Amino acid sequence: MRRLLISLLPCASALALCMATSPPVGAEVPGGTPTFTSDATIDNPWVPFRDYRIRIYEQTKGGSDKYVIDVFTGRTRTFSWNGSSVTCRELQEWEIEDGGILEISLNWFAQATNGTVYYFGETVDQYEDGEIVAHGGSWLVGGPQAGDPAGTVTASDPTVFMPRHPAVGDVWKAEDLPDEGIEEFDTVLRIRKNLRVPLGRFRRVLLVQEETPDVGTKWYAKGFGFIQQADDEETISLVEVEDADDADDMAEELDELVEELLAGEWEPDRGHGRRDCDDEDDD
Repeated sequence: MRRLLISLLPCASALALCMATSPPVGAEVPGGTPTFTSDATIDNPWVPFRDYRIRIYEQTKGGSDKYVIDVFTGRTRTFSWNGSSVTCRELQEWEIEDGGILEISLNWFAQATNGTVYYFGETVDQYEDGEIVAHGGSWLVGGPQAGDPAGTVTASDPTVFMPRHPAVGDVWKAEDLPDEGIEEFDTVLRIRKNLRVPLGRFRRVLLVQEETPDVGTKWYAKGFGFIQQADDEETISLVEVEDADDADDMAEELDELVEELLAGEWEPDRGHGRRDCDDEDDD
């Protein structure tokens, strides 16, 4: 997943800094051994999955022409963990800047029976001049399988990505491989009534601080999911949502979108900006 637009620093000095600045984990978030649902449904109201949805985010503060695309592919992957098989849903994420692809990652998540969403890892393709040049930040529970990038780090356990009922002051680790320089602490700062992004106004918004060790924030709208992130230098905000009918329709829409972004020809529908954007409600 994106780490607030800042690349991971796997070197020893970065690891030392991360360990020196990491806050203590004292969250009242679900602990113990999770049990996962058998149908791979993810309906946690703060990070719900809707198959074949494409979300487009645009840099609204900063010095470059940058976009992020989140694609809910509808695909799944099965992980072996704790003596059982866990079916995870896939999220594909693109980062495009100044007419070139910077990164494409595949991320896998599963929801426990208590509604907490867990992160089972990601594979990352990093690009230069249209060619894959590295796979930094790749990690998977149980380790890489056939077709995964060489050098993918093996994780023993999944990590908490989002509790079902987060509260102010909760802290959890969304990534927990400090020996590999892959570590992220998330802290709930507040829950606010609403937030306006270019797509429109969202109600019931969760503000989460991420420390990797660089510090930034993410906003999640209840019933919808991630809508904005920011650090000291730039802000990325939700500008468009496209819902496809099926996998083929999604692939066609994604190909067209990427082609237009790379050519500098894509424009969001600015008519959305004054609407209320609450999606499916949940508890």
